[in-house]
Amino acid sequence: MNTSRESRSVMLLTIVAAMLLSLLPLPEILVPLKPYWVALVIIYWSLETGGMINLGMAFLVGLGLDILSGSLMGMHALSLVVMVFLVQRFRYRLRFFPPWQQALSVLGLLVNDRIILIWITALLGEPMPTWQYWLPPLISIAIWPWLFLLLDSLRARARR
Repeated sequence: MNTSRESRSVMLLTIVAAMLLSLLPLPEILVPLKPYWVALVIIYWSLETGGMINLGMAFLVGLGLDILSGSLMGMHALSLVVMVFLVQRFRYRLRFFPPWQQALSVLGLLVNDRIILIWITALLGEPMPTWQYWLPPLISIAIWPWLFLLLDSLRARARR
């Protein structure tokens, strides 16, 4: 098995694991604190492997997440496509920073994602979410450096 195929399989496994983590049932009090696992993993792979995650793949992952979560079809797909586009656009600038500084950029990407989702919610005429809606990006930036290091070590093992 060549390293490209191994890297691709590690990438797909981590995306599937992130989707499963997003489905993980939590106690009601912890639900607002659940990070956006899929977005974090997609950000990592599009940041570190340039061409392996493209807009089409982000769209398909978003559709899968829409199906699994029972949300409006295309809602997460749109937000992930915008996120991957922004990461690819600023990839070389973002890679310059260490993971703990990248966390601030990840916060910007996740807040942008939340704005897109709230915009879609407003277009549907649904009630606006509470302040707890903005907690997952904050939790995600606390997790980002550790997730970055974990995924980096998995990618390094796949290359060996």
